[in-house]
Amino acid sequence: MIKVTVLGRASAKPTVTSHPSAQIVNVNEQYYLVDAGEGTQQQMFRRGINPLKLRAVFISHLHGDHVFGLFPLLSTMGLCGRQMPLKVFAPRPFDEMLEFHLKYFDEHLPYQVEWVEVDTTKHCCIFENKSVEVWSVPLRHKIPCAGFHFKERSPELNVHKFKIEKYSLSIAQIVAAKRGEDITLEDGTVIENSELTYLPFTPKSYAYLSDTSRSAVAARRIKGVDLLYHEATYTKEFARDAKERGHSTAADAAQIAVAAEAKALIIGHFSSRYKSPEALLAEAKEIFENTQLAEEGETYTL
Repeated sequence: MIKVTVLGRASAKPTVTSHPSAQIVNVNEQYYLVDAGEGTQQQMFRRGINPLKLRAVFISHLHGDHVFGLFPLLSTMGLCGRQMPLKVFAPRPFDEMLEFHLKYFDEHLPYQVEWVEVDTTKHCCIFENKSVEVWSVPLRHKIPCAGFHFKERSPELNVHKFKIEKYSLSIAQIVAAKRGEDITLEDGTVIENSELTYLPFTPKSYAYLSDTSRSAVAARRIKGVDLLYHEATYTKEFARDAKERGHSTAADAAQIAVAAEAKALIIGHFSSRYKSPEALLAEAKEIFENTQLAEEGETYTL
C-alpha cells in the first residue's frame, strides 16, 4: 500500500496558507521524504510524522523552495538521537551544500548523511528494497531536475489453502508453486500454477513530477501510474510564462495524466498569484476528470 501525505503545495515561496513543496510517501510503513521546502519539519510534526522514521530523502532539484527545509530537519534528527544513516538522493552540487551545512552547523551529527547523486538525464532505478523501487524521471526545468516514480514491488505468490488440501500438496510442491512453477502430481497430472496461486495484493505506483514543462517523454516513462502528482503552477492564460520558466499549466498537467494513462491526478505547486486554486482545478478537470487539488495535510491512499 502506498500513502502520500502532502506537506506543501506552494511554488517559489511560502504564503499565509501554503508551504513550499514537500511530501511524505509511505510504502508499507516505510517513510520517504520527497522534496523539502521551507517548514518541512514543522509540517511533519503537525501531521504526527516522526522524522526518525525516514528511510531516505529524494530531492528533485536545488531550487530553494524544494530544499531549504532539509538542513534544519537534519539537525533536528541529530538532536532526537538518530543513529541510522540517512540517504539523500539529489542532483549535484548538493554535495557542496551538504558539506557547508555539516561544517558550520552539524559537524558532530550522531548519524551519517549519505549523498547519492541523481543524474537528471537518466531514467533509471536509483533505490530499491523488498517493498519498493524508486526510478528517476528526467524533467524539463531551468536547472537539472528529476521526478521520482515509486513502484511497489510485486508480492510473492500465495497458494490457495483449499488447493493444498484438494491435491494433497507436499511442502516441496508448495514452495515450487510459490516460485511460479506448475506442479506434477504422482499420477502425472499437471496442475497449472495459475490454478494454485494468487497475488495477495496488486502492486501500486506513484509518480512525482515537479518542476517541469510538459514532457511527453516523462509521460511515457510513468505509463499506467496509479496516482500522478504533477505541478500546475499557472492557468493556461499564462502558458508563455510557464514555458519560459520551466513550469506547467493545469492543462499541461492534465494532458500528461491522459498521455500517461494515469488513474488519478493531483495538482500542486501553485503560483502565489492565485488566492484560490479552484480555477486551476477546473482547467485540469476539463481534460482529465479524475483530478484533485493537493491539500496540505491530506493523505492520499492508493
